[in-house]
Amino acid sequence: MAKVRKVKEIRLSMPNRVGLLSEITTVVANAKVNLNAVCAYALENNAFFNLITGSNAKAKKALAPLGYGIEEKDVILLELPNKPGELQKVAKKIADAGIDIDFMYATTAGSKATCILKTVDDEKAIKIMRR
Repeated sequence: MAKVRKVKEIRLSMPNRVGLLSEITTVVANAKVNLNAVCAYALENNAFFNLITGSNAKAKKALAPLGYGIEEKDVILLELPNKPGELQKVAKKIADAGIDIDFMYATTAGSKATCILKTVDDEKAIKIMRR
């Protein structure tokens, strides 16, 4: 059975350079904040980080001195059994409801998969996923 809830994601963007992942994760680790999910990528000359943390307040406070713009946005956290077809079932429900998915990233560990999603209508998507 899927578990779904709204959570806050921290987003940072900055000019890309070697060592940014190390710098960001060092700052968060030194603040004793757990990273529950991370999406990090470079596009052209910019680096982007999406973080789900154990404490956004502590993480934002620790990251602020780096001088990068920090945003906090609502996203959906979905936990699924780590079995073939589980994500497909959810994706089909969302598609059948006519909801566009802006982005998704995921990871698995043992018997559980954790997915982070942003849709054009998160409230409706959450209701659909809870059925």
